[in-house]
Formats: sequence, structure tokens, C-alpha cells
Amino acid sequence: TVDDLPTYRTRFGGLDIAYDATVLEPRGWTLAQSVVALDLEPALPPGAVLELCSGAGHIGLVVAAGCMRSLVQVDASPTACDWARHNAARAGLADRVAVRCADVASLSAEPARFALAIADPPYVRSEETRWHPHDPVEAIDGGDDGLDVAKACLEALASALVPGGAAVVQARDHTQAVADARWLPPGLAAKEVHTVEGGGALLIATRCGPGAELR
Repeated sequence: TVDDLPTYRTRFGGLDIAYDATVLEPRGWTLAQSVVALDLEPALPPGAVLELCSGAGHIGLVVAAGCMRSLVQVDASPTACDWARHNAARAGLADRVAVRCADVASLSAEPARFALAIADPPYVRSEETRWHPHDPVEAIDGGDDGLDVAKACLEALASALVPGGAAVVQARDHTQAVADARWLPPGLAAKEVHTVEGGGALLIATRCGPGAELR
């Protein structure tokens, strides 16, 4: 629970975010994902916001704070989910935020109801996780090629998004984001790869047809 380990706090997009050592520390550069999502939001159809691999909840909470849509956050870690609920309450957003402790694959069987989705899946190759000793392994391990969890997220998003909906997916770098784009399941179309200053890249995709190839 949130009381079991020492608590750390950081400011993220104007919100006070708390977490502990079992949860991936919020990185300031990931705020770009919230900003891009909020730029897309006004033009999207009705529907809720979905956040996959939500961790402490910081990225999605900034989006919820910047619009009037409800937010569903999904993470496989019970402790991360506890922190996401805690942070939603501190931000005054608990009435619009639901946190679900589940594997992202569980969403594939649900009807589409989300207009906007964000995902920050683990993307470090398994053999390289040892280079990040201060990060929880389960929060960064993306499998042999770093894409295992990202692919599961994209499969879930293909069924979770309503037609015309959009997704913003975090990747390690431009090359990995393009790899995600080339793999997109039917129902998602790649629109842009956005390089983030300070680290990472974002794949922006829409729910409107087969994946498009990016170069």
C-alpha cells in the first residue's frame, strides 16, 4: 500500500505527484505526452480518456486536469494503482478518474468507448534492464526487443478506441516508435512520430483503419 515504503514527491505538469521505490519515478520529459494528448483532445469525438501502464498516474492526470473527460487508468501493479488513486484524490480529480489493476490485454474484450488514449509501456530490452538498477524491473522490461508490452497496448487500443479516436504511445526513441508504427494492428493508422526533447519519442495513431507505414 502507499504507507509501506518511504514516499517521494515531485511536481509534474502543475500537479503534486507521490510515489515510492516500487513505482517508476515520473520523468519530467514525459510531460510531452500529456501536452500532445491535450493538443489532440478538442478535435476528438465524445468518449473517455484511457491510460495504459499508468504507473503513479501522472501523465493521465495532467490530461484529465486539462479537459472535462473522464479518465480510466490501467496498470498491472497494485501499488502503482494505489498511488494513482492517491494522486487523483490529491489533484481533486477522484470523481472523474477510475483506476483498474489489470493486464492491458484484458481490455481487448471490451466494447470501444474511449476517444483518447495514452500509453507509456515498458520499452527497455530485457537484457538491458541491468543498466537501470534504480528502476523497478517490471516497470521498464519490454521483453527481448523492448516491444512486447507496446504491442499488447496497441492491440488493446485497436479495440478500445472509438472511430476517430486517437492514441499517443511512448517509445524509447524514434527508431522504436517507427517499429511500433510498422507493427500496428488492423484498426489503427499511424499519423506521426514526434521526437521528444530530453528523451523518447511519441507515436500518434488514430482509430480509422489499417496501420500506415512511416519512414
